[in-house]
Amino acid sequence: MAGKKQFDMDTALDSAMIQFWRTGYADTSLDDLSRATGLNRSSIYSSLGDKDALFLRCLDRYAARYGDLYDAALSCAAADPLAAVRAFFEVTLERIADPELPDGCLVAQSAMAIPGLSQNAVTHVQKAVGLQRSRLSAALKAGRLPDPAAEAFAVHMAAVNQSLAVMSRAGADSSQLLAIVGVSLDALSQALL
Repeated sequence: MAGKKQFDMDTALDSAMIQFWRTGYADTSLDDLSRATGLNRSSIYSSLGDKDALFLRCLDRYAARYGDLYDAALSCAAADPLAAVRAFFEVTLERIADPELPDGCLVAQSAMAIPGLSQNAVTHVQKAVGLQRSRLSAALKAGRLPDPAAEAFAVHMAAVNQSLAVMSRAGADSSQLLAIVGVSLDALSQALL
């Protein structure tokens, strides 16, 4: 159609996701989103929704992208639960180390900002954290860890995983992050004996 500017939806959503990830929901303005996506305000509203709707789409996109990687990492849990959880943490550590991505984690950052989020956004953040715990629980149960221990370790590992992003944003280096993971893996190793 002549005169109508075309754009790639995936590129725009990725750009908006990075903007929210970099500065958080509260500190991301429509002008920031316009600069990040290359779209004017009216195009953002008509194509991507208002700020809250766009944020929800970005949270879902982020959770799906990294959720798929976590699922792949945990896929060997029945045969080797320790290796699966190690691979799970490696997904996070690789994301944190990627110089092309903002530091930290969009879900962890959003969880810390819950008081300033809409109820819809709070529900999305809680769902993302819950999915991480449930995928860990399922993997640990597949690895023959008894249900109560699998649930306890799933909560612990999900908390450690989120804390890696927070510690990274606070300046922890890769050796410190690996040490945090190591303590959790050592505890899991003992439980698996």
